[in-house]
Amino acid sequence: MGTPALVPPLQGPETARAAVPPRRRTSRRRLVLDRAARFVVTAGGVVIIASILGILLFIVHEVVPLARPARVATGSVQALSDGEPRAVLTDEYRELIAVADAGGRVRVIRLADGATVAETALLPGAIDVPPGGRAFVATGASRVVVQRVGFEATFTEGKRSVGATFPPPVAIDLSDTGKHIVRAAAQVSADGESTTVAVATDDGVLVVDRETATTNAMTGAVARESSRASGPIPQGAVALVLDEGQSNLFAGFADGRLAWWRLGSAEALAAPVLSPPGPAITAMTLLIGDRSLVAGRVDGSVEIRFVQRGLPKAHVFPKRGAAVVSLAPSPRGKGFAVLDASDRVALLYATSERTLWQGASPVPRATTVAYAPKADGIVVAGPGRAAVLAVDAPHPEVSLHALLGKIWYEGYEKPEYVWQSSSGTEDFEPKLSLTPLLFGTLKGTIYSLLLAVPLGVLSAMYASQFLHPSLQRVVKPVVEIMASLPSVVLGFLAGLWLAPVLERVLPALVVMTVVLPLSIVLAGFGWERIRRRFGMRPPAGSEVFFFVAVLALSGAVCLELGRAIETGLLGGSFPSWLLSVAGIRYDQRNAIVVGLAMGFAVIPIIFAIAEDAFSNVPKNLVSGSLALGATRWQTVTRVVLPTASPGIFAAIMVGFGRAVGETMIVLMATGNTPIMDWSPFDGFRTLSANIAVEIAEAPQGGTLYRTLFLAALLLFMLTFLVNTAAELVRQRLRRKYASL
Repeated sequence: MGTPALVPPLQGPETARAAVPPRRRTSRRRLVLDRAARFVVTAGGVVIIASILGILLFIVHEVVPLARPARVATGSVQALSDGEPRAVLTDEYRELIAVADAGGRVRVIRLADGATVAETALLPGAIDVPPGGRAFVATGASRVVVQRVGFEATFTEGKRSVGATFPPPVAIDLSDTGKHIVRAAAQVSADGESTTVAVATDDGVLVVDRETATTNAMTGAVARESSRASGPIPQGAVALVLDEGQSNLFAGFADGRLAWWRLGSAEALAAPVLSPPGPAITAMTLLIGDRSLVAGRVDGSVEIRFVQRGLPKAHVFPKRGAAVVSLAPSPRGKGFAVLDASDRVALLYATSERTLWQGASPVPRATTVAYAPKADGIVVAGPGRAAVLAVDAPHPEVSLHALLGKIWYEGYEKPEYVWQSSSGTEDFEPKLSLTPLLFGTLKGTIYSLLLAVPLGVLSAMYASQFLHPSLQRVVKPVVEIMASLPSVVLGFLAGLWLAPVLERVLPALVVMTVVLPLSIVLAGFGWERIRRRFGMRPPAGSEVFFFVAVLALSGAVCLELGRAIETGLLGGSFPSWLLSVAGIRYDQRNAIVVGLAMGFAVIPIIFAIAEDAFSNVPKNLVSGSLALGATRWQTVTRVVLPTASPGIFAAIMVGFGRAVGETMIVLMATGNTPIMDWSPFDGFRTLSANIAVEIAEAPQGGTLYRTLFLAALLLFMLTFLVNTAAELVRQRLRRKYASL
């Protein structure tokens, strides 16, 4: 009889419950800490996102006014006595207007009550205001009278009072020559000591008369000198204009031609520079600085020609509906007012080619227009009425074309991309093209990535897949610590140490780009052959020291070889040889210096992210590939590299963003020259460096100030678009290689 099987005794509910180990309850303290940590992390993330959005909104708030159109409001309208106004002036406060009519009478009227403040009489006939807006020029049959108008403000018990005076006029009489004057122009210097008058006669003669008064500082005696020059002028002159420097004379003709004379001390005038014919000229003026001639034509077209060889046509504005009647230059900036025969007034700006504002004239049948001295208003006058318009045009220099397109600036031979925000003269034409800055940003980024991407990615691949773990634990932290080096230190070293050294060893550096990779390949081939031939089993990871020695020896050879090349083939100086042979100037602080310095700053970021991507490849993929007979190199290039490609791409894009936003390195290691040239021997200027350089000197709320904020917005958008595109590509690569 067999032994009966042992049956476990029956267990009751109490016994079963006792067999189950009791579940440990999470302590209340831990729950509180977990919730507190979750709240802190969430709140920190929300604060960071809100801060970024706040910065973006602030930047947009500062940029939006650049797109605001000019605003013009009709102020006071004053009735005038009988007579057709031929010219008008106003004071800087727009309280008085001086009106000259066809009868030769000049009246200064207070706009508040219509009272006549001052009055004088000139010659009846044509009356005009020369550029500069300080005088009236009255033209008679044989005489020209230049009458200045002085506005003076006084303050009594906090109240302002503006008065007007008429200094003694300057008269030029040509009756002794028997000439009949057809057109005349005059200009008076700011101190009133020099007056030049140019007249065109009915028999085709141009006469230029100049009077200069010199005051003796010791005795107070005034010595007067006069000179006269003459020459032929084509028939049909309809307008004459003299510049404020009294050295250039311009004429417009009924056949549409423009003429330019340089006025010298000779008695005979040289032959003028003539433009091609076209629609008849009806009005002319010079913009501030006297380098741009504005011409209005009978067909309503308005063009700007530069005062340089050939009088080139630099800017053309859309045609108006009627002939141009009057032009008035702005005393601040390159703007001007246009009045046409259909009683339409427009405010135009030359540099940006913008129509700032246009509308109906508040005065019917208006005949003349003038700018206020502060460019904050214009005066329009016609038979029986004169009106003052308040003008608010804070940023006329800015337009999409001016910011991103080619602009033909004064003094340039052709349209170009230029950034030059300030100068030493008041009549400077701001050049605010952002294109050179965008170009410089991309140029610096590309040159730095040419160094950082290969070294960062390949070193990460080697450290992750080939380097011995004992060395890896040392190398990886050291490379990552490199990212903590302040960029200002790198920029300082690049500008003051690396740039002069690179100028001396540049031929050797070029040789290194060929010799060093070749020496590494040959050294690796020789190392493997020697190890197999002699059965050597060196300690794992020791090959690193061998290759470091090879690199050091190869670098020393390249330095000696570079010196020999520079001495024997390049005449002893590479920069001089480059200039004489290729016509390329070597700038000591150039793109190569920035590429090396900024590449050194970007390498740790790319290395850290790429190394994590390589290390996170599942080990079973590597083991499976090796088990199937693949070599280590085949496994890395065909299995590990594709699988880690999303992380590698993310590393490159993060490095790209780091290079785009870099400020101090490019600020200190380049010449900050906003030029558009891919040459590695030239400097450049980036968006970030430009902001750092100029924001401290930009007046708050001014055009330059807001343009710098626009540059910051472009920088923000550039990095945002790059990061967004990088994330989309990374996600696509991740889905593609997720099945491996």
